[in-house]
Amino acid sequence: MTPVDYPDRIRLIAALRRIEGQARGIQRMIESGRPCDEVVRQVSAMGAAADRLNQRLVAGNLRACLSGADLAPAQAGKLEVGLRALAELRS
Repeated sequence: MTPVDYPDRIRLIAALRRIEGQARGIQRMIESGRPCDEVVRQVSAMGAAADRLNQRLVAGNLRACLSGADLAPAQAGKLEVGLRALAELRS
């Protein structure tokens, strides 16, 4: 398998570390017996962070795959509009 060069690698790793911290915090909440609604709220926030990470990965991959493509300016503009719409899905 060919290694992938993630142009946004630093931001992706930072997001993963935040998600990891959220998971550890949720574990501590459960261990200490915090109320269910508080735990569920944090799990939901962690899920939203994971969704945003997925969106960044997909958008970055599409940009990388199409960077060498000979797109007409109108096509490139439509691609950017679509990528921005993807980013807005769970912002």
